[in-house]
Amino acid sequence: MIFVDKEATHSGALATDSRRELVGRVVASSPFSKTERLSSLLLYICDVALDGRADELSEQNIGEAVFGKSRDYDSANDGIVRAQVSRLRQRLDLYFDGEGVEEPIRIVIPRGGYVPFFEPRLTKETVVAASTPAPIADPVVSPEEPRQVERKRSGNVVVAWSLVAILAIAVLALLLKDTGVLNRIKSSRTAGHPFWSQMFAAGQRTTIVLADSNLVVWQGLMKRDVGLSEYLSGDYRTTIPATATPLEKEALQVARGRYTSMIDVEMMQYFSRLSQLKGSKLDVRYTRDLRPNDLKQGNIILSGAPEANPWVQLFEHDMNFVFSYDRVHETTTVINRMPEGSEPRQWESMRADKQHHVYGVVAYLPNLSGNGDVLILEGTTIAGTECALDFVSDDSQLLPFLKQIQRTDGSVPHFEVVLGTDNMSGSAVKNNILAWRMKK
Repeated sequence: MIFVDKEATHSGALATDSRRELVGRVVASSPFSKTERLSSLLLYICDVALDGRADELSEQNIGEAVFGKSRDYDSANDGIVRAQVSRLRQRLDLYFDGEGVEEPIRIVIPRGGYVPFFEPRLTKETVVAASTPAPIADPVVSPEEPRQVERKRSGNVVVAWSLVAILAIAVLALLLKDTGVLNRIKSSRTAGHPFWSQMFAAGQRTTIVLADSNLVVWQGLMKRDVGLSEYLSGDYRTTIPATATPLEKEALQVARGRYTSMIDVEMMQYFSRLSQLKGSKLDVRYTRDLRPNDLKQGNIILSGAPEANPWVQLFEHDMNFVFSYDRVHETTTVINRMPEGSEPRQWESMRADKQHHVYGVVAYLPNLSGNGDVLILEGTTIAGTECALDFVSDDSQLLPFLKQIQRTDGSVPHFEVVLGTDNMSGSAVKNNILAWRMKK
């Protein structure tokens, strides 16, 4: 005899109903009120997922059900689903960072898939109530923009980072909670992909190097840059002068921590999925734990600009688009070393800019020994780095660009791309290619 827990069943039904109500509020909001196509897309994928049929949410099925495509349409050449889901993610961010800022549940569609997740929204109050700050040996994420750390009241710096550490662990658990669903993503999206087939070849090892957000905060507090040699020696985070000010002492504590940005969590999730689908191996390294010889073998992914990932400096002599920092005026500049045509000589991203213009750079270069490749994803802010990740993870943007530069044998040459976007609540909203170079 089978006994049914009626109370549990009722509780599950209520949870499902509350999620359907949330979907209804989202599609009725201003970010969705004039976008019938995106509203239909959201309603469809949420209905299918809440009905327990998440495994049916493939690109092919969505194309047929939502966009009226024929049963045998070629999704590899028609990227309408990928493009619209990318727009849907942006609209969801607008809602939950605006009208829906008080919603206790957030709808998230992880990159590389079409299954929506209904995730509890963590607030600082929830985090503080749940736990007391404790020393953490090696936390891996920080969901806050390092530049937003309070600079005037140095006593708040350590407290802020402690809260970030606790929130980080909870966020990481949420992002990685359902690997079973992620593993069901079809491999057709990466099979024969002109770019990812080179970066994630079967049996090959690729290393992703996560940014050092503590370094970013330290440089902002101290108003000076840290070069690669100083970063490797570690003197800036181990030595404190006898005449150190309270701010310098707090900066030292920040420098000793080991945090990375929230966008790096997304990178780990996305590239881990790609490596699994391609049968390759992915190593994850923290910037501080890398050594020069590590950049001489295999394929490497470097996350962040030089202020967050000093290893990028080793490749800048071969790059046309490089970063420069004005600490006093809080301005980050992408320098165009050799402008072509009407291209500007530089693109500036200022913290005080009311338009919130930020920039990302994607650079695909040889590694230090020439026997592998390096993919650099960097930005003038975290939103700029997200812009770079969006470009390489969205085939509706990446594939048309690759088609322009592909060799006759189908291989992809080394290249650089500058992207422009707007920063909306710390996230990239929409990006555009501003300039690019193809390496011979």
